[in-house]
Amino acid sequence: MSARCAFGCRKAEMERRRRWLFCGSKNALFGALCFAIMTQSYQSAAQQSGSSHTSAHFRGDQGDAGQTGRRQKRDGAKSKVCLEPPIGTRDFYPEQLRSQAWLFGCFRTVAARFGFQEYDAPVLEHAELYTRKGGEEITKQMYNFTDKGGYQVTLRPEMTPSLARMVLARQRELRLPLKWFSLPQCWRFENVQRGRKREHYQWNMDIVGVKSIGAEVELMAAITTFFTNVGITSKDVGIKVNS
Repeated sequence: MSARCAFGCRKAEMERRRRWLFCGSKNALFGALCFAIMTQSYQSAAQQSGSSHTSAHFRGDQGDAGQTGRRQKRDGAKSKVCLEPPIGTRDFYPEQLRSQAWLFGCFRTVAARFGFQEYDAPVLEHAELYTRKGGEEITKQMYNFTDKGGYQVTLRPEMTPSLARMVLARQRELRLPLKWFSLPQCWRFENVQRGRKREHYQWNMDIVGVKSIGAEVELMAAITTFFTNVGITSKDVGIKVNS
């Protein structure tokens, strides 16, 4: 039997087994995996027999994949992928993420002690939330763009507008006063300098629905407690209150 005829028989047998796998197997994924293994096995046999029909019959993604791989190899030789994160951002390796987790844990412990509840919102927000009443500094530093649906959106530069949107959306259901806190990741396109990046995190504590100065006093007590818990004293930092 010639190599071509032998491989033709193998193809017929493989097609028969493929129908059995996909019709008889209760697990479609299992059937697909078995078929993939069979395909590879028969391709190897065809290559050993010298048949030229292998690539024609099994081309599909596999024939294109070979060409794509060669193109990628050629393109990779021309341009190298940058291994640094985008300007103004940073990677968190495990040891750094452990430090962040510890710090965030301290934030959450103090917030819970003072009766605050944690909330969050999408990193992607409506640009209108910031352009309508936002300060000039924020609007100039927004990472804003038009998405594929034609909507004006932005990466949040701060959390307060999102908080206001959430409270207004459920103002009939929420009972005041609200004591919420968040640890949002925020973005501002500004000049990168020491200690100031385009990506940053904030610890926000907000009290909604209290008109007296008691809200400010409680926030001051919370931040002072945090400093004490992490070993920071009045010798290290000072607290100033805007009028």
